[in-house]
Amino acid sequence: MSKDVLIPVSDSALHLVRQRCQRLVARRALWSAGASALPIFGVDIAVDIHLLSRLIEEINAEFGLTPAQIERLHPKLKVATYSAIVGVGSNLIGRVVTRELLLKILTRSGVKLVSKNATRLVPIAGQMVSAAIGYSAFRAVGSKHIEACVQVAEEMLKVQAIAVVE
Repeated sequence: MSKDVLIPVSDSALHLVRQRCQRLVARRALWSAGASALPIFGVDIAVDIHLLSRLIEEINAEFGLTPAQIERLHPKLKVATYSAIVGVGSNLIGRVVTRELLLKILTRSGVKLVSKNATRLVPIAGQMVSAAIGYSAFRAVGSKHIEACVQVAEEMLKVQAIAVVE
């Protein structure tokens, strides 16, 4: 993953980036599930925050949507990129990802946290259920972020196509 990556320039390039990121999310979700299966309270949240912060940064970089990458864009494209980000409503695209921001996202899925911790009280089966909940929740957050990045990248493809015509 290079910090020199730009926003994908074609639909096929965008499709390839989406696939790479989906594989990355699936691998990280497995790590999250493993941490969720541990019978130690709080470890899973710490691991999720760490894994998510790295994941979000890597996905942003793959799509050319880190703050540094956006700053290197042509001024008109930079404005259009930020407008597309606002339009998608993402708090994670084009921003530095902080622990506080990720904690807010994780606490929004409060049902996940409560149910994961409650299931740990039941030996073995509870840990398996907790791992399954952790996996699906992590994967959902990652997939949602990928789709938000895809929407922004698609808008940028449209803007670039219009700029070429003009």
